[in-house]
Amino acid sequence: MMKNKFFAIAVATFLLFSVASVAGASVKIGVLAKDGPAAALKAWGATGEYLTEKIGQPVEIVPLAFDKVFPAVEAGDVQFFLVNSSMFITAKTKYGAVPVATMINSRQGKSLNSFGGVVFTSAYNDKINSFADLKGKKFAAVSKSSFGGWQMAYKEFVDAGIDPFKDFASMEFLDKHDNVVFAVQNEQVDAGTVRTDTLERMAAAGAISMADFKIIGKKDIADFPFVCSTALYPEWPLSKLAATDDALAAKVVAALKELKPEDKAAKAAKVVGWSDPLDYAGVEALQQSLKVGASAN
Repeated sequence: MMKNKFFAIAVATFLLFSVASVAGASVKIGVLAKDGPAAALKAWGATGEYLTEKIGQPVEIVPLAFDKVFPAVEAGDVQFFLVNSSMFITAKTKYGAVPVATMINSRQGKSLNSFGGVVFTSAYNDKINSFADLKGKKFAAVSKSSFGGWQMAYKEFVDAGIDPFKDFASMEFLDKHDNVVFAVQNEQVDAGTVRTDTLERMAAAGAISMADFKIIGKKDIADFPFVCSTALYPEWPLSKLAATDDALAAKVVAALKELKPEDKAAKAAKVVGWSDPLDYAGVEALQQSLKVGASAN
């Protein structure tokens, strides 16, 4: 009888510590560090602090380079991840990732849940005035995995009958959006593409002048405040791994939906807040059309 009593106490103690350990376990959110890890932590570190307070568990922001996202998802090194919409589709298809919320950006006083890509050249380059003029020219983009910094423009080129990998004199991928802008400014390449709001952000910081650039294939989109050359697509989703507990995901989403524009976390990330996940079918169609991401051969 005494043995059974001690055994029951031991089991109860083990379970108690196990539950406490799980409750206090660090929740890791991988964030695509499109402008480098320091910039990612500066933007999203406060969100980690906000969620830590709200859900009662430590939340760690893990910056991930473009080539580190899928290994981290596959290995289960993070429980959630925030990446561009195209990378999400790839993770959904390959690893069963599930979107749980969509970011609502705050840009120039407007709430935006969609974004695009912008194609540009130097304002002093008289030889490039249309997509067709890019043939035979040196072109730069961010990364083959960058949605706003490459794939959106790639779709526009293909729709215009242009194969950039055959028709351009060269294709360079420079890893960061700012690098592409400076490469065009310094005439290292003839033209480039980045996600919308990049040029305006850099101009506001005094790094460039908008007057030094010419937008190619410019689209006038009602209520969209940035220069743009492509269709618009839904903003980045926060997604959970298939193995991530649904109850934990619900707590994280509930906390994010309570985020107010005036909160420190919102200001640091330059977001208004978060919504239920949007429809990413158009992103999946782009991948299928270009045979990129999950649809790559």
